[in-house]
Amino acid sequence: MNRKTGPDDATGAEETRAVRDTDVLVVGAGPTGLLLAGDLAEAGLGVTLLERRPARISNLTRALVVHARTLEQLDARGLADELIAGGHPVTGLRLFGRATIDPTRLRSRFPFVLVTPQYEVERLLERRARRAGVTFRHDAEVLGLDQDAEGVTVRFRTAEGLGTVRAAYAVGTDGVRSTVREAVGLPFPGKSVIRSLVLADVRLAQEPESPLTLQANGDAFALIASFGGGWYRVIGWNRHRQADDDAPAGLDEIRELTRLALGSDYGMHDARWVSRFHSDERQVPDYRVGRVFLAGDAAHVHSPAGALGMNTGLQDAANLSWKLAAVLRGRAADSLLDSYQTERHPVGRQALRSSGALIRIALLHSAPGLAVRSLAAQLVNHLPPLSRRAVRTISGLGIAYPAGPGAHPLAGRRAPDIRLAGGGRLYELLRRGRFVLITPADEPGLAPTAANGGDSSRPAEAGVVTASWRSARRTALLVRPDGYIAWATDTTAPAARAAALRNALAHWTGAEDAAAIATALTPPAHAADMTAGR
Repeated sequence: MNRKTGPDDATGAEETRAVRDTDVLVVGAGPTGLLLAGDLAEAGLGVTLLERRPARISNLTRALVVHARTLEQLDARGLADELIAGGHPVTGLRLFGRATIDPTRLRSRFPFVLVTPQYEVERLLERRARRAGVTFRHDAEVLGLDQDAEGVTVRFRTAEGLGTVRAAYAVGTDGVRSTVREAVGLPFPGKSVIRSLVLADVRLAQEPESPLTLQANGDAFALIASFGGGWYRVIGWNRHRQADDDAPAGLDEIRELTRLALGSDYGMHDARWVSRFHSDERQVPDYRVGRVFLAGDAAHVHSPAGALGMNTGLQDAANLSWKLAAVLRGRAADSLLDSYQTERHPVGRQALRSSGALIRIALLHSAPGLAVRSLAAQLVNHLPPLSRRAVRTISGLGIAYPAGPGAHPLAGRRAPDIRLAGGGRLYELLRRGRFVLITPADEPGLAPTAANGGDSSRPAEAGVVTASWRSARRTALLVRPDGYIAWATDTTAPAARAAALRNALAHWTGAEDAAAIATALTPPAHAADMTAGR
């Protein structure tokens, strides 16, 4: 009989793994599930991914915008440049004809909005996941699950019959109608905010001025985005044509709403598909129930305004994956997984508020409402702090996590792509899926880890890689695998810095790394005495 294991209980861990089919079971092969599964497999864990759809990537997907913070996460996985090469970077957005969002102000390697269809994101993430060894089970419908102190058993059905998978943890990334969410009994409170939205893929006789065109007035709004091959995604709403989701929608309806909102239908023709849907604002109260987690649309759903859905889900996955890996590899206690709820639930709530505010502004049609919208646009355009806040919110770069009392001001914030001594970048080192310690170039006893993947002989290399500032900055940073700053100090006294670092490493990466790195940073006793005598 298995017993519950702790981080340092190797015997118990072996017993538990012996009765598992996999370490982590992921349900849902959309972008969120694919990124999560790929991260875990690259960390050396066994991962099985169940997907209800057949084994192909659909080209009928809704998301079409990738924001800067998501591109940084993809850069940390070596995928961003390839995705950008096939997409359309947009350096300016006009909302409702007046407010201008300028992503070129972002302090990021990606100061733009990338227009690219969701299936391109899925294609790259699936390729990575397969190369890392993820086991895919398509045409698999989840029927339910049971969990206990040692793991989760998921029941599913395929064309061949019924089956089960046993895992240490399970993650539901199976969308707004999540079977996993229902299986753990979580409510999905919220409400519908807009109905009779229409989507279509079409060809155009006239090319719009921008690859991303958005406009709204009192009667309609429409967005047209180019995503390659001569195809354009159109999403829109017409106040005067409201219907249930199952009511048929056609090209004539798409033409009408784009003429109302944009002044032209650009000669659209050859609709590849047309779909009608409604948009809800919903969020589960808990992202974790025992050994089961929810991420992406299974945990939160909101209007398409701001293009936050896929981006928020991918960042959920980036937050959760390294924590699951740390716990399963014995480097952290199970309690670390509670921080997924602490950190990501407020972000999901903010996404609901931001997208909700944008969609409600778009729907304003009374004279006072339109005046309010005009004033809001002027404020965004003419107040730089408000403009910066708007673009950082939409891009995801403004997200920060709670750091606790007494923490350094940088703790919990997103780490920029720091230039490192030797010519490397922080996000290149993050491709190892480990913590990165950045110290001054002259820090005693600590050689940088090669950014190009070179090996290190230090005993702590398995959990932490190291680098030095290219600049003369004296701050020491410990950056989490998801690119957020776990710990920082401006203390320059070597002994004090080593003690502070030991505590930080013990908290985040385990005692072995704490002892090895802190010892390397501690100066000889006579040097400490000389420093104290000054």
